[in-house]
Amino acid sequence: MLDVNDLKGKKVAAAVSGGLDSCTITGWLTDNNVNVSCFIVDLAQPDEINFEDAKKRLLIAGAKEVIVVDGKNALAQIGITAIQAQAFYEGGYWNTTGLARYVTTELILEEMKKRKIDILTHGATGRGNDQVRFQVVANMLEPKFTVYAPWRDQKFIDAFGGRKEMIDYCKAKKIPIKATYSKPYSTDANFLGLTHEAGRLESLNTPSDFVSPEMGVFPKNAQDKEERFSVTFEKGFPVKINNQKTTALEAMLMANKIGGRNGIGIGIHVVENRFVGIKSRGIYEMPGMELLGKCYEFLLQLILERRSRKLFQDLSSFISEQIYQGYFYDPASQAAISAIKYFSNFCSGTVYVKLYKGNILYEKIENAPHSLYSETISSMEKVGSFDHSDSEGFLKVLGITAKTLNIKKQINLTPIKSKWA
Repeated sequence: MLDVNDLKGKKVAAAVSGGLDSCTITGWLTDNNVNVSCFIVDLAQPDEINFEDAKKRLLIAGAKEVIVVDGKNALAQIGITAIQAQAFYEGGYWNTTGLARYVTTELILEEMKKRKIDILTHGATGRGNDQVRFQVVANMLEPKFTVYAPWRDQKFIDAFGGRKEMIDYCKAKKIPIKATYSKPYSTDANFLGLTHEAGRLESLNTPSDFVSPEMGVFPKNAQDKEERFSVTFEKGFPVKINNQKTTALEAMLMANKIGGRNGIGIGIHVVENRFVGIKSRGIYEMPGMELLGKCYEFLLQLILERRSRKLFQDLSSFISEQIYQGYFYDPASQAAISAIKYFSNFCSGTVYVKLYKGNILYEKIENAPHSLYSETISSMEKVGSFDHSDSEGFLKVLGITAKTLNIKKQINLTPIKSKWA
C-alpha cells in the first residue's frame, strides 16, 4: 500500500471539492514534497455557487494548478440511465452520490492522461463506499494508474484524527475554509441529489427534518396547492417538461426545481448496508430523480407484461447494487443495461401528475403507443373481446394441480395458523 513517502517529488491528480478534506489533503501532500494538481468536476453542486472560491482555497493550500471540468451533461445522461433502470438502492435511495463518482473519476482520468499524470488521489474515507468507487473505476478504465488514498495512509491518519485537527491545520495555513468545529453533519452534493450523513445524523434519535434542505423544502413547508406536472418520454428519454422541449440536463434541472418546491424527494431517511459491511444512516434530497423516476414507473406499468416485468425487476435490483458498489462499468452491468435499454425503446408517452406536499398523484397518460393496457379487454363490464366464460377451462386446468396437492397430502396449514394463534 502506498504511503506519502512513496509520492515525494511526484505528480498526483487530486479529485477534490474544495472543502475541508480537499484543502487539508492538498496542503499536507504539498508539505510532503508532492506536486498536486487538483481537479474539480462541475456537477452543478447546489452547495457550491462559485468555483473560483474553491480554486482560491486550493491554490493557497499548495496546489500547482486547479482545473474545473464540466461534468453536467455526463451526469444527466447517467442519471437518466438510472431512471430507466429504476435503479434505487435500499430504502429508495437513487444512488445519486454513487452515480456522480463514475462521472467524476472517468473525467479526471481523461484529464490525467492529457497531463501525463498516473497517480490519482481522493478524500474518501476508509469506512465508506466512495473509496471503492474511485478505486474500482480507476482500475477498470486505467489499470496502469495508481490510486493513493490518504485516509488509508497511517501517516495521514496520525496527523489528522478528526475534523478539529483539519480545521486547525487549515487555519494555521490561512486557508479560508467554510467549515466550522460544530458542523452537525456532512453533505455530499451534485444536481442529482444531496447526501447528508455523519455527525448528529449518526444518532437514530435525530429526526430527518434536522437537516436544512438545499434542493427544496420539506413537504410540510411546501405550497398548499396542487401543481400539475407533465413529462414526455421518447424511447426512455425525457424530451419535454410541461410541453417545453428539453435536453436530459434541462429536464433534470427543471424537475429538481418543480419537485423541490413541492417537497418531492426531500428528507428521505435511509439506513443502508454499505459495501464495506457496516450500516450507515443518510438523509437524502433528490427531487428531480424522484419525480421523473415515479413518472417513468407509471409508464412502465403500461409497457411491461408479466415476464418482462419480472426480468426488469431482477435487472433493476442488480444494476442498483452494481452502481452502489462501484461496478457500474463492468461487463455484467453493461449487459444488464443493454437489456434495460431494450425495454426503454417502448417507453414513449406523456405522463401527467399532480404534486402536493411531497406526494406524486397520477393524473393521466397520453400517446403511449406501446401500452398493453386496454380498457375494453380489462373491463368488468359486458364489453370488449374477453369472454368471461372462457375462464372456465382455464380454472379447470389450474384446479388439477390444486386438487392433486390435497389428495397427496401436501396441503398443511399448521405453520400459517400457528402464527395467528
